[in-house]
Amino acid sequence: MQDEQYQQGLSTRREVMGDAFVDRALAGTTPFTQPIQDHISRNAWGDVWQREGLDRKTRSLVTVAMLTALGKQHELKGHLRGALNNGATVQELQEVLLHAAVYCGIPASVDAFRTAAEVIDGA
Repeated sequence: MQDEQYQQGLSTRREVMGDAFVDRALAGTTPFTQPIQDHISRNAWGDVWQREGLDRKTRSLVTVAMLTALGKQHELKGHLRGALNNGATVQELQEVLLHAAVYCGIPASVDAFRTAAEVIDGA
């Protein structure tokens, strides 16, 4: 169901992640995966990312830290780009990933640094 919350979420998703990223995600949608794409746009981007408690840059940095902890490199790559789109600096991303080494472990941080280098060096 593509209601107003979905549309607002999709707009925010595009602003943060970029049209190319979102277009790729939606282009790969099948009838089976449609519900999760709708859920992401409506609930993550149309609800949580709309809240006033944190600005977008802070949300992006927190998301980068959590994806590093979870070892989700594919999602991390997209959210690193999103963090840059939201005004995070390369130095801030570097500090988040270094901080993650202490709390998430060196292997998780090293993997995240490798992923970030692909995004930053490729940008």
